[in-house]
Amino acid sequence: MTVTIFVPRDAASLALGAEKVAAAITSEIAARSIDARIVRNGSRGMFWLEPLVEVRTDHGRVAYGPVKASDIKDLFDAGFLSGKAHPLCLGLTKEIPFLRQQTRLTFSRCGVTDPLSLDDYRHYQGLKGLEQAIAMPRAEIVAQVTESGLRGRGGAGFPTGIKWKTVMEAVAPQKYIVCNADEGDSATFADRMIMEGDPFVLIEGMVIAGFATGATRGYIYTRSEYPHAIATMGQAIGIARAAGILGPSVLGSDHAFDIEIRAGAGAYVCGEETALLNSLEGKRGIVRAKPPLPALQGFLGRPTVVNNVISLASIPVIMHRDAAFYRDFGMGRSRGTIPIQIAGNVKYGGLFETAFGLSLGEIVDHIGGGTATGRPVKAVQVGGPLGAYFPRALFDTPFDYEAFAAKDGLIGHAGITVFDDTVDMLKQARFAMEFCAIESCGKCTPCRIGSTRGVETVDRIGRGIEPDKNKVLLADLCNTMKFGSLCALGGFIPYPVMSAMTHFPEDFSPVPLAEAAE
Repeated sequence: MTVTIFVPRDAASLALGAEKVAAAITSEIAARSIDARIVRNGSRGMFWLEPLVEVRTDHGRVAYGPVKASDIKDLFDAGFLSGKAHPLCLGLTKEIPFLRQQTRLTFSRCGVTDPLSLDDYRHYQGLKGLEQAIAMPRAEIVAQVTESGLRGRGGAGFPTGIKWKTVMEAVAPQKYIVCNADEGDSATFADRMIMEGDPFVLIEGMVIAGFATGATRGYIYTRSEYPHAIATMGQAIGIARAAGILGPSVLGSDHAFDIEIRAGAGAYVCGEETALLNSLEGKRGIVRAKPPLPALQGFLGRPTVVNNVISLASIPVIMHRDAAFYRDFGMGRSRGTIPIQIAGNVKYGGLFETAFGLSLGEIVDHIGGGTATGRPVKAVQVGGPLGAYFPRALFDTPFDYEAFAAKDGLIGHAGITVFDDTVDMLKQARFAMEFCAIESCGKCTPCRIGSTRGVETVDRIGRGIEPDKNKVLLADLCNTMKFGSLCALGGFIPYPVMSAMTHFPEDFSPVPLAEAAE
């Protein structure tokens, strides 16, 4: 019987040597004349164990990792093709604590299937949601998405069903579905993992969105820094088109839908939906004033749904399992599951999908295992470079949109960056302002000029020049940016700056220059 060996091919695993591991396994199979095949799957999201090699056995898939090319001969000698013991053996993959504690809905196939096998996708419940949607009136699809409680997973948290309803009811000769895959936040990789590890689920979600709103064209806007995701998505679109999942008659129905991929140059501001639409149209990526909303005048001035990758990839689950199933996970107005991306100075970095409601402390200390250095956790930034820094005193905050907002924070794209007690929070505040100054599209004054003045003001505080006066000035500047900026880049940069100054005042109290001179 042919033995199946799984070696991931996503960017994270490749960066850690997965290609060399696959080549070494191929050579060993040939040298030993073994009947075996290699499947290049996506990552399971446990990056401290990558490359994670798995073997299918009679008892289930057995995992080994992290594996280097130099380990392969020894693994074969130990009998790893039968799941035998070895220092790198982690036991049954599904029993690894980091995986076992998750509720994987959106990421249920990531790391399990061959990303480009439509047979694999169908075997693991793929296309069930699309098949359900084909038989439903548009309004019923939109109603089911609305009832599920799904909110935009790209960071804004806007109810997905409301956006779809607006586009569905708009009258226009052409409508569009635009997938925002411009994943630019630090400590975020969920979009990339879906595109590289389960591309058909994104395609299925976009097709359903097209059915629901009357759109027949879809675009995936991503960044040129994601070459592996672009390549995998491109191949998956070709396979889907050949299988009749895309094209003039989706699965033999009278619905038409097709998808193109567009790659941007990597400007952070193009993650904002209107700047993204400008870039998609071939224009400079600058923010548009709203109204009009993209749902009414979006791509090429036509009604457009702009949803994040995870939002769209969650749709097939909702359509297959129904709204109530999805809504039963979570808390308050935050329903369903959220893929939390744990990074920074942390022991167990990776993707952890779970229902909303875990406390920040549980995520950092229990799931993430604390810092990689073993030093105390000083701060955790949630929500990418625009997110607030939370001290340990706020670790009881549940992972919920409203709970974080109540503490002057935001979930954003659910990226978490952990810092130990050696971090200088004044430098982190400066980084936020400098990041904004570099990435600003330049359209509005509060963001363009405010961020530059912000860097100068933080520097004066750091040099001990009238620190009290400059801290008041910095707070006033943040207030102007928060309420005067056109988009979230300038509007949210005050979150990291003010949280750093509020929760870590000791880092903003350097010795004044006059005292230092004495």
